[in-house]
Amino acid sequence: MSNQFDLLSQQRFRPFFFTQFLGAFNDNVFKTALITLVAFHTVSLSSIDGGTLTTLLPGVFILPFFLFSATAGQIADKYEKSSVIRLVKLFEIAIMLFASSGFYLHNIWLLSIALFMMGMHSTLFGPIKYSYLPQHLKQHELIGGNGMVEMGTFIAILLGQVLGAWLGSISQHELFTSISILLIAALGYWTSRDIPNSPAADANLKINWNPITETYRSIKLIWSQQTIWLGIIAISWFWFYGATLLAQFPNLAKNVLHGDESVFILLLSIFSLGIGIGSLLCEKLSKGRVELGLVVFGAIGLSIFGTDLYFSSSNIHAAGSPIVQNYQSFIGIFSHWRLLADVMFIGLFGGFYIVPLYVLIQTRAQKGFQSRVIAANNIMNALFMVISAGFSLLLFQQGLNIPQLFLATALLNAVVTIYLCIRQPEYIDTFKLWIKHIV
Repeated sequence: MSNQFDLLSQQRFRPFFFTQFLGAFNDNVFKTALITLVAFHTVSLSSIDGGTLTTLLPGVFILPFFLFSATAGQIADKYEKSSVIRLVKLFEIAIMLFASSGFYLHNIWLLSIALFMMGMHSTLFGPIKYSYLPQHLKQHELIGGNGMVEMGTFIAILLGQVLGAWLGSISQHELFTSISILLIAALGYWTSRDIPNSPAADANLKINWNPITETYRSIKLIWSQQTIWLGIIAISWFWFYGATLLAQFPNLAKNVLHGDESVFILLLSIFSLGIGIGSLLCEKLSKGRVELGLVVFGAIGLSIFGTDLYFSSSNIHAAGSPIVQNYQSFIGIFSHWRLLADVMFIGLFGGFYIVPLYVLIQTRAQKGFQSRVIAANNIMNALFMVISAGFSLLLFQQGLNIPQLFLATALLNAVVTIYLCIRQPEYIDTFKLWIKHIV
């Protein structure tokens, strides 16, 4: 019996997989290199405070998702997808040339514009990313295909952040960062040339270029289909949960665990590994079906291990453990393994949670509207990530610390899961059937 890895040997999947992988990789190399430069070399870039810039820059990247997702969804439905992908990858090369000039001129405004345009690049690619798969994969392959894409995306994010942090910290960062981002963009275009033809879902669609009215129309469309609406809310909640945790990993490593940058990279690596394994296991656990019971199973794990992360991070030095300096001394202390296991399992159960939800909206959205549904999903994801930042700031203003924020998020996840099961009993019903089948 074939498995999801066999897809990598097939032209209908392999070029697309590596094109999206390289795009996510380049996003994170550029973003992380820029943020590292801002954090450590603010004076050479701008008179604005470094802390303010590192807070604002992620928002610059997210803004295009609000502005252009609705338009991107229409473009993906109206035109043949492989041609659009190649144009988007050429746009990426142009952006990286622009960004290179910003690095060489030490100009934060040029770099910020490039970051905004990379957000636009990701916005344009997003609706194609998930609407491409139902065109080229059979329904029983969608779980495995989505699992591969999610695994690849999180590995790309991890590798991109590691490479970007290193590039931003070396002495000749202008040269090596520029070479890296241009080379990755060129490779992305090269792989996109082999993506097979993907006919338009609705070639007669008349594009509405007004982002406000089209966004409203997109939200109204998915609201009328409550199964899809709740699926998108559940996906957006995952991004809220993940953004809340990941945003605190640097401060968790530095201020709670008393480690250096290598401890932060260790946490990020463990989390990404967990997401990758969980995403790949979905095919085995669901046997190729759209198994919504896995969503509930994943949500239970997110709450359990999110709660335990509160205890393991709160008590990390309670037993008189020495102050750690790097990842080697950190993993050398056995009591720290519990915290690493919590991070790993949060990623693992996150994979169980997210993959079936993407397959749900792919299979239940009308064929002519798939890209616009994905675009609406991207808008909601961006909104929930912005809300997560406000949620964290609010709790910190109330005097909570980072471990307590993790606990609050895990408990809120339980509330969201209960709401999801009440509104859509299919989730809890399929979970009960899945448990019976497993047992």
